[in-house]
Amino acid sequence: MVCLVGGAGMLAIALAVPTFLLLALTTLGRLPTFQWWARACEFPRLQLATLALLTGIAWLFADPQWRAWGLAGCAIVIAVQTYRILPWTWLWPIQVKKAVPGMDERCVTLLIANVLTPNRNAKGLVDQILAQDPDIVLTLESDQWWQDQLDAALEAKWPYTLKVPLDNLYGMHLYSRLPLEEAKIEWLIQDDIPSFHMWVALPCGDQVRLHTLHPRPPAPNESEESLWRDAELLLVGKHIHQSEEPTLLAGDLNDVAWSRTTRRFCRVSGMLDPRRGRGMFSTFHASYPWLRWPLDHLFVSEHFTLNHMQRLKPFGSDHLPILAKVCFRPSRADEHEPPEADGDDREKARDTIHEAKRRDQDD
Repeated sequence: MVCLVGGAGMLAIALAVPTFLLLALTTLGRLPTFQWWARACEFPRLQLATLALLTGIAWLFADPQWRAWGLAGCAIVIAVQTYRILPWTWLWPIQVKKAVPGMDERCVTLLIANVLTPNRNAKGLVDQILAQDPDIVLTLESDQWWQDQLDAALEAKWPYTLKVPLDNLYGMHLYSRLPLEEAKIEWLIQDDIPSFHMWVALPCGDQVRLHTLHPRPPAPNESEESLWRDAELLLVGKHIHQSEEPTLLAGDLNDVAWSRTTRRFCRVSGMLDPRRGRGMFSTFHASYPWLRWPLDHLFVSEHFTLNHMQRLKPFGSDHLPILAKVCFRPSRADEHEPPEADGDDREKARDTIHEAKRRDQDD
């Protein structure tokens, strides 16, 4: 009996460390700061909740004197993390309504793929593009080598293009079979991070707006702060809200769907997330299913419905491609409930954009 009690006591001591760490990481993710070490805590919410669940189960076998405290700590972590990720599960109502059949002339299919610049398996991606036959292909991290491979494989069928081959991991290429109007390459916040902005002509004759982004992530080898990423996303969000045009936004945003910044972007812009109520569609990291979260995104204005959305196969990149078909149905806009920004959202968006531009000018 003494040995059993002693073992239970030692187990409680051992479990106190991971329980404290889980609580600390959960708290850090709520801090109002741009620092990368805090913003990174918003990414692995599913993983933290899972670890808290396993730790909570282990607490059931620990010393009863400390068991309640341990279980309470794990319960707090699970509750906070689940609250944030639940909308991206089938347990939540869908945010973008399901498209009805027979509207192909009003639909557009996009394939989004972060290729990982050093990856040289272009065939693995091209084969999937040819098999899926999307209307628009967007690649991120594509350099001149990737451009040469994509040009040879795609330009005949996808003749409308925008190209910025870069060696800094922020190259971007777009290939479209649908005509592009007023297509522009812009450098919104940082002069080495491109973005694309254009009108896309649908087969039905209507035009829709498309923005593609790949902002810099908050990471020690990229940026010590999330300021630049947040400012770029919120700047485009403000423009979308002001224009009130039928709009799509796609890209690797280096942010998760449930983060403070992405949720604020949706409120500021009024954009909808097709994944809400359908699943996370996590695309990074392709090689580690247990350490994966949604970094590659498609957001739509209330004018669109969703036909289907899916992740594709790995092709050597650290990201999985994602494919989505959306239909332009402005007559169904009233079926949606776009998120709305309050005064605090607008003020924080304005301050974030101003601070990023000020620092850029100082540099």
